Amino acid sequence: MTMENLPMAGTPANVNKAGLVKNDYRGAPSTLCQGCGHNSISNQIITALYEMDVVPEEVLKFSGIGCSSKSPTYFLNRTFGFNSLHGRMPSIATGALFGNTTMRGISVSGDGDSASIGMGQFKHAIRRNVNMVYIIENNGVYGLTKGQFSATAEEGLQLKHQGTNPYMPIDICLEALVSNATFVARSFAGNPKQVKELLKSAIAHDGIAIIDIISPCVTFNDGVNAYHSYAWGRENEQPLHEISYIPPRNEIMLEREMEQGEIREVALHDGSVVILKNVDKHYDPTNRFEAMRVMEEAQRNNWLITGLLYINSKAKPNLSATFNLTAEPLNKLTEVDLRPARSMIDTVNAMMF
Repeated sequence: MTMENLPMAGTPANVNKAGLVKNDYRGAPSTLCQGCGHNSISNQIITALYEMDVVPEEVLKFSGIGCSSKSPTYFLNRTFGFNSLHGRMPSIATGALFGNTTMRGISVSGDGDSASIGMGQFKHAIRRNVNMVYIIENNGVYGLTKGQFSATAEEGLQLKHQGTNPYMPIDICLEALVSNATFVARSFAGNPKQVKELLKSAIAHDGIAIIDIISPCVTFNDGVNAYHSYAWGRENEQPLHEISYIPPRNEIMLEREMEQGEIREVALHDGSVVILKNVDKHYDPTNRFEAMRVMEEAQRNNWLITGLLYINSKAKPNLSATFNLTAEPLNKLTEVDLRPARSMIDTVNAMMF
C-alpha cells in the first residue's frame, strides 16, 4: 500500500485504510439464481477484503467450471482473474502464485469442480501447501448442467429428475485433513457472519486454507430434507465455536485445553489472531486427530459441524518457501537477473572435461 492509498484526515468513515470504499471491491451484477448461496459467499468475500484493507490489485482470483466458478465475476472487478478448465483451477493458481509470491490468491471452486474431476489437483495443491484461500461452494449438485448428483451428495438423496443417489458422499474437509492441509474450515452460506470471519482468518493464513461452504442450490437441491438446503442447514448446523478475527498485533498463543465458554486465541503468521469461544463443547482446533474425530461423529449423526476445524500455523513451509524463491517475483526478473555469472558458467564448463 502506497502513501497515496492512505485516507487523508477528515475522509468519510466508510473509507478503509487502503483509501477505498466497499464498492471498490464489488464485481459485475450476479447472473446466478436469486437466493443462490454462492451470491452470499461473494458478498462476504467483498466485506472481508474491504474490512482487512486489502488492495484489490494485490489479489489474484481463480476458478474452474460450474456455477461456483462464475462467482469471481461478482467480486473484485479491479482484480485479475483466470477462469480455467473443469477441475484444473489448482494448477493454474499454483503457477500464477509461484510466479508472483507477492500476490494473494483467492480460488473459488465447487463440489463438482474439486470433488470429482478435480480431486487429484485438489489433493496436490494441498500437498504442495500453495499459499491461497481455496473456497469450495458446495451444493451437492451440478447446477450448471441441470442438477445431477455431485460427489458430495448424500446417499439416498432424491431429486425429481435424477432418482435416488446410491453412493456415499465425499467429505471435502476430511479429504483436506488426511492430505495434511494446514487450515480446514466448514461453514454454511446461511451464516454470513461466520463465513466472513473464517474468510478473514484464511486470508491471513500462511499456506493453503480450505473452506468448505455448504451453499444451497435453490433451483435443484433445496428440499427441506436435503443436506445442502437452507432449511436443513439452519436446523442442523452446530457451530464448534464463535469466531472473531483480530488484525495483526502482539502474538499470543494459549496452549492448554479450553474450558466450556473459554476464549482461545490462535496466532497467525502475520501477527493477526483468530479468537475462538467455545459454545457447547470442548474443542481444540490445533489437534488434527480431534478434528477427524469430530467430523466422523458429525457424519454418523447427520450434523452440520461448522467453524474452524483445524489450523496449524507452525506447519510445513508454503510452496514458495519450499523452493527458496527470490524476494523479487519470478515474473519480474529480467534477462540480466536470470543469466548465470561468468564464473559459474566457467565452473560448469570445467565439469564437462
